[in-house]
Amino acid sequence: MKKIVTCLATALVAVLASLAVAAPATAAPTSGINDWTCRPSAAHPEPVVLWHGLGSSGDVGMLLLSQHLKSQGYCVYYKTYGTTHWGPFIGGLASMRESAVELDEFVEKVRASTGAKKVSIAGHSEGTTVPAYYLKFLGGDKVVKHFVGFGSNFKGSTLGGLQQLADLLGFRPILDAGGCTSCNEFAPNSEFMKDLNEGGVSVPGPSYTSIVTKYDEVVTPYTSGILAPASNVNNVVLQDVCAVDLSGHLGLAWDPNVFALVTNALDPANAKPVGCVPMPWLS
Repeated sequence: MKKIVTCLATALVAVLASLAVAAPATAAPTSGINDWTCRPSAAHPEPVVLWHGLGSSGDVGMLLLSQHLKSQGYCVYYKTYGTTHWGPFIGGLASMRESAVELDEFVEKVRASTGAKKVSIAGHSEGTTVPAYYLKFLGGDKVVKHFVGFGSNFKGSTLGGLQQLADLLGFRPILDAGGCTSCNEFAPNSEFMKDLNEGGVSVPGPSYTSIVTKYDEVVTPYTSGILAPASNVNNVVLQDVCAVDLSGHLGLAWDPNVFALVTNALDPANAKPVGCVPMPWLS
Protein backbone atom coordinates (compact mmCIF):
# COMPACT_ATOMS: atom_id res chain seq x y z
CA MET A 1 0.00 0.00 0.00
CA LYS A 2 2.83 2.40 0.87
CA LYS A 3 4.42 1.83 -2.55
CA ILE A 4 1.10 2.56 -4.24
CA VAL A 5 0.63 5.81 -2.31
CA THR A 6 4.19 6.88 -3.05
CA CYS A 7 3.67 6.25 -6.76
CA LEU A 8 0.47 8.26 -6.72
CA ALA A 9 2.23 11.14 -4.98
CA THR A 10 5.00 11.03 -7.55
CA ALA A 11 2.42 11.07 -10.33
CA LEU A 12 0.72 14.13 -8.86
CA VAL A 13 3.98 16.05 -8.76
CA ALA A 14 4.63 15.09 -12.36
CA VAL A 15 1.18 16.27 -13.40
CA LEU A 16 1.65 19.60 -11.65
CA ALA A 17 5.03 20.07 -13.28
CA SER A 18 3.62 19.29 -16.71
CA LEU A 19 0.91 21.89 -16.21
CA ALA A 20 3.47 24.57 -15.38
CA VAL A 21 6.21 23.79 -17.89
CA ALA A 22 5.67 24.15 -21.60
CA ALA A 23 9.16 23.33 -22.84
CA PRO A 24 12.19 21.30 -21.79
CA ALA A 25 14.19 22.97 -19.02
CA THR A 26 17.23 23.51 -21.17
CA ALA A 27 19.54 26.47 -21.05
CA ALA A 28 17.87 29.44 -22.74
CA PRO A 29 19.40 32.54 -24.29
CA THR A 30 19.88 35.07 -21.50
CA SER A 31 21.89 37.78 -23.26
CA GLY A 32 21.31 40.97 -21.31
CA ILE A 33 19.44 39.12 -18.55
CA ASN A 34 20.94 38.68 -15.08
CA ASP A 35 23.54 41.26 -16.08
CA TRP A 36 25.16 42.19 -12.78
CA THR A 37 26.83 45.21 -14.41
CA CYS A 38 23.46 46.67 -15.46
CA ARG A 39 22.57 50.07 -14.03
CA PRO A 40 18.94 51.22 -14.07
CA SER A 41 18.10 54.18 -16.30
CA ALA A 42 16.33 57.35 -15.24
CA ALA A 43 13.31 56.15 -17.22
CA HIS A 44 13.24 52.78 -15.42
CA PRO A 45 14.93 53.25 -12.04
CA GLU A 46 13.64 49.98 -10.56
CA PRO A 47 15.20 46.75 -11.82
CA VAL A 48 12.65 43.98 -12.41
CA VAL A 49 12.80 40.61 -10.64
CA LEU A 50 10.86 37.85 -12.39
CA TRP A 51 9.51 34.86 -10.42
CA HIS A 52 8.37 31.68 -12.21
CA GLY A 53 5.62 29.17 -11.40
CA LEU A 54 5.41 25.72 -9.83
CA GLY A 55 7.40 23.08 -11.67
CA SER A 56 8.98 25.62 -13.99
CA SER A 57 12.33 27.44 -14.06
CA GLY A 58 13.59 30.93 -14.70
CA ASP A 59 15.00 29.99 -18.10
CA VAL A 60 11.69 28.51 -19.30
CA GLY A 61 8.91 30.35 -17.49
CA MET A 62 10.45 33.81 -17.80
CA LEU A 63 12.24 33.50 -21.14
CA LEU A 64 10.00 35.67 -23.32
CA LEU A 65 8.93 38.22 -20.70
CA SER A 66 12.55 38.80 -19.66
CA GLN A 67 13.55 39.52 -23.25
CA HIS A 68 10.57 41.83 -23.71
CA LEU A 69 11.35 43.86 -20.61
CA LYS A 70 15.04 44.04 -21.46
CA SER A 71 14.08 45.47 -24.86
CA GLN A 72 12.13 48.16 -23.01
CA GLY A 73 15.28 49.23 -21.19
CA TYR A 74 14.89 47.48 -17.85
CA CYS A 75 17.57 45.68 -15.88
CA VAL A 76 15.99 42.23 -15.57
CA TYR A 77 16.79 39.36 -13.22
CA TYR A 78 15.44 35.90 -12.47
CA LYS A 79 16.48 32.62 -10.90
CA THR A 80 15.11 29.10 -10.49
CA TYR A 81 13.95 28.89 -6.88
CA GLY A 82 12.42 26.29 -4.62
CA THR A 83 14.22 23.25 -6.02
CA THR A 84 14.15 19.89 -4.25
CA HIS A 85 15.49 16.44 -5.13
CA TRP A 86 13.71 16.64 -8.46
CA GLY A 87 16.74 18.54 -9.71
CA PRO A 88 17.97 22.07 -10.42
CA PHE A 89 15.69 22.69 -13.43
CA ILE A 90 12.34 22.10 -11.69
CA GLY A 91 11.56 24.86 -9.25
CA GLY A 92 8.76 26.04 -7.01
CA LEU A 93 8.46 22.69 -5.20
CA ALA A 94 9.89 23.61 -1.80
CA SER A 95 7.79 25.27 0.88
CA MET A 96 6.64 28.66 -0.28
CA ARG A 97 7.81 30.08 3.03
CA GLU A 98 11.34 28.98 2.13
CA SER A 99 10.94 30.30 -1.41
CA ALA A 100 9.91 33.69 -0.01
CA VAL A 101 13.22 33.78 1.88
CA GLU A 102 15.00 32.98 -1.39
CA LEU A 103 13.17 35.89 -3.02
CA ASP A 104 14.18 38.21 -0.19
CA GLU A 105 17.83 37.22 -0.59
CA PHE A 106 17.68 37.59 -4.38
CA VAL A 107 16.08 41.03 -4.20
CA GLU A 108 18.82 42.18 -1.84
CA LYS A 109 21.44 40.85 -4.26
CA VAL A 110 19.84 42.79 -7.12
CA ARG A 111 19.60 45.97 -5.05
CA ALA A 112 23.23 45.70 -3.98
CA SER A 113 24.39 45.11 -7.55
CA THR A 114 22.35 47.84 -9.21
CA GLY A 115 22.37 50.40 -6.41
CA ALA A 116 18.58 50.66 -6.68
CA LYS A 117 16.60 51.59 -3.59
CA LYS A 118 13.62 49.57 -4.80
CA VAL A 119 12.84 46.83 -7.32
CA SER A 120 9.67 45.77 -9.07
CA ILE A 121 8.51 42.14 -9.19
CA ALA A 122 6.56 40.37 -11.92
CA GLY A 123 5.54 36.76 -11.47
CA HIS A 124 3.48 33.93 -12.93
CA SER A 125 1.35 31.46 -10.95
CA GLU A 126 3.32 30.50 -7.82
CA GLY A 127 5.47 33.46 -8.79
CA THR A 128 2.58 35.58 -7.52
CA THR A 129 1.90 33.67 -4.31
CA VAL A 130 5.49 33.69 -3.05
CA PRO A 131 6.00 37.44 -3.66
CA ALA A 132 2.69 38.19 -1.92
CA TYR A 133 4.00 36.34 1.16
CA TYR A 134 7.35 38.16 0.89
CA LEU A 135 5.65 41.55 0.70
CA LYS A 136 3.40 40.82 3.66
CA PHE A 137 5.72 39.04 6.07
CA LEU A 138 9.38 39.56 5.11
CA GLY A 139 9.61 43.31 4.65
CA GLY A 140 9.28 43.30 0.88
CA ASP A 141 6.76 46.12 1.09
CA LYS A 142 9.63 48.47 1.98
CA VAL A 143 11.77 47.69 -1.08
CA VAL A 144 9.25 46.86 -3.85
CA LYS A 145 7.71 49.60 -6.01
CA HIS A 146 5.38 47.57 -8.25
CA PHE A 147 4.21 43.97 -7.95
CA VAL A 148 2.59 42.47 -11.04
CA GLY A 149 1.15 38.97 -11.12
CA PHE A 150 -0.40 36.97 -13.97
CA GLY A 151 -2.13 33.65 -13.50
CA SER A 152 -2.30 34.86 -9.92
CA ASN A 153 -3.08 32.54 -7.04
CA PHE A 154 -3.69 34.08 -3.62
CA LYS A 155 -6.41 31.84 -2.18
CA GLY A 156 -5.16 28.42 -3.26
CA SER A 157 -6.47 26.11 -5.95
CA THR A 158 -8.50 22.96 -6.15
CA LEU A 159 -6.22 22.03 -9.09
CA GLY A 160 -9.21 20.74 -10.98
CA GLY A 161 -9.99 18.19 -8.28
CA LEU A 162 -6.45 16.96 -7.56
CA GLN A 163 -6.54 18.49 -4.09
CA GLN A 164 -9.66 16.50 -3.27
CA LEU A 165 -8.00 13.38 -4.69
CA ALA A 166 -5.01 13.92 -2.41
CA ASP A 167 -7.32 14.15 0.60
CA LEU A 168 -9.29 11.09 -0.47
CA LEU A 169 -6.19 8.94 -0.90
CA GLY A 170 -4.53 10.32 2.21
CA PHE A 171 -1.16 11.03 0.63
CA ARG A 172 -0.66 14.69 1.49
CA PRO A 173 2.13 13.79 3.99
CA ILE A 174 3.89 11.86 1.22
CA LEU A 175 4.11 15.03 -0.91
CA ASP A 176 6.39 16.74 1.61
CA ALA A 177 8.78 13.80 1.63
CA GLY A 178 8.35 13.47 -2.13
CA GLY A 179 9.70 16.92 -2.76
CA CYS A 180 6.62 19.07 -3.31
CA THR A 181 5.70 20.83 -0.08
CA SER A 182 4.22 23.70 -2.08
CA CYS A 183 1.67 21.26 -3.55
CA ASN A 184 0.17 20.88 -0.09
CA GLU A 185 0.43 24.60 0.64
CA PHE A 186 -1.71 25.40 -2.41
CA ALA A 187 -4.69 23.64 -0.84
CA PRO A 188 -7.24 26.39 -0.09
CA ASN A 189 -7.46 25.29 3.55
CA SER A 190 -3.70 24.97 4.15
CA GLU A 191 -1.98 26.79 7.00
CA PHE A 192 0.05 28.72 4.44
CA MET A 193 -3.07 30.04 2.70
CA LYS A 194 -4.70 30.84 6.02
CA ASP A 195 -1.67 32.91 7.03
CA LEU A 196 -1.46 34.70 3.68
CA ASN A 197 -5.14 35.64 3.67
CA GLU A 198 -5.63 36.54 7.32
CA GLY A 199 -6.25 40.27 7.43
CA GLY A 200 -5.95 40.52 3.64
CA VAL A 201 -3.25 39.62 1.15
CA SER A 202 -2.12 43.07 0.04
CA VAL A 203 -0.33 45.56 2.27
CA PRO A 204 0.18 49.33 1.95
CA GLY A 205 3.16 50.55 -0.01
CA PRO A 206 3.72 48.72 -3.30
CA SER A 207 1.23 48.85 -6.15
CA TYR A 208 -0.43 45.48 -6.84
CA THR A 209 -1.61 44.47 -10.31
CA SER A 210 -3.17 41.02 -10.62
CA ILE A 211 -3.94 39.66 -14.09
CA VAL A 212 -6.20 36.60 -14.36
CA THR A 213 -7.81 34.68 -17.20
CA LYS A 214 -11.29 33.20 -17.21
CA TYR A 215 -9.84 30.18 -19.00
CA ASP A 216 -7.39 29.24 -16.25
CA GLU A 217 -7.45 25.47 -15.69
CA VAL A 218 -4.70 25.33 -13.05
CA VAL A 219 -5.81 28.07 -10.67
CA THR A 220 -9.39 26.97 -10.07
CA PRO A 221 -11.42 28.99 -9.60
CA TYR A 222 -9.57 31.76 -11.47
CA THR A 223 -11.00 34.27 -9.00
CA SER A 224 -8.39 33.01 -6.53
CA GLY A 225 -6.21 35.62 -8.19
CA ILE A 226 -8.55 38.53 -7.44
CA LEU A 227 -7.31 40.72 -4.60
CA ALA A 228 -9.58 42.57 -2.21
CA PRO A 229 -10.20 46.18 -3.31
CA ALA A 230 -7.67 48.73 -2.04
CA SER A 231 -6.26 52.03 -3.23
CA ASN A 232 -3.03 50.32 -4.37
CA VAL A 233 -4.70 47.28 -6.01
CA ASN A 234 -5.69 46.80 -9.65
CA ASN A 235 -7.36 43.54 -10.66
CA VAL A 236 -7.42 42.78 -14.39
CA VAL A 237 -9.48 40.02 -16.02
CA LEU A 238 -7.67 39.52 -19.31
CA GLN A 239 -10.86 38.97 -21.32
CA ASP A 240 -12.28 42.29 -20.08
CA VAL A 241 -9.38 43.98 -21.86
CA CYS A 242 -8.97 41.60 -24.81
CA ALA A 243 -12.07 39.54 -25.53
CA VAL A 244 -10.17 37.79 -28.36
CA ASP A 245 -7.57 36.41 -25.95
CA LEU A 246 -8.43 32.84 -24.92
CA SER A 247 -5.16 32.10 -23.10
CA GLY A 248 -5.30 29.61 -20.26
CA HIS A 249 -2.88 29.43 -17.34
CA LEU A 250 0.18 28.32 -19.26
CA GLY A 251 -0.51 30.55 -22.26
CA LEU A 252 -0.14 33.68 -20.14
CA ALA A 253 3.64 33.18 -20.03
CA TRP A 254 3.85 33.60 -23.82
CA ASP A 255 1.08 36.18 -24.34
CA PRO A 256 1.99 39.57 -25.88
CA ASN A 257 -1.20 41.07 -24.46
CA VAL A 258 -0.11 40.06 -20.97
CA PHE A 259 3.35 41.48 -21.63
CA ALA A 260 1.72 44.81 -22.56
CA LEU A 261 -0.32 44.79 -19.35
CA VAL A 262 2.78 43.97 -17.29
CA THR A 263 4.73 46.78 -18.97
CA ASN A 264 1.93 49.25 -18.23
CA ALA A 265 1.79 48.17 -14.60
CA LEU A 266 5.55 48.65 -14.22
CA ASP A 267 5.37 52.14 -15.73
CA PRO A 268 1.80 53.42 -15.28
CA ALA A 269 2.74 57.01 -16.10
CA ASN A 270 3.57 55.90 -19.65
CA ALA A 271 0.91 53.24 -20.12
CA LYS A 272 -0.08 52.48 -23.70
CA PRO A 273 -3.21 50.91 -25.20
CA VAL A 274 -3.05 47.13 -25.40
CA GLY A 275 -3.07 45.98 -29.03
CA CYS A 276 -5.10 42.85 -28.22
CA VAL A 277 -3.50 40.25 -30.46
CA PRO A 278 -6.00 37.36 -30.93
CA MET A 279 -4.69 34.43 -28.89
CA PRO A 280 -5.97 30.84 -29.14
CA TRP A 281 -6.55 28.74 -26.08
CA LEU A 282 -3.32 27.22 -24.81
CA SER A 283 -3.48 25.12 -21.67
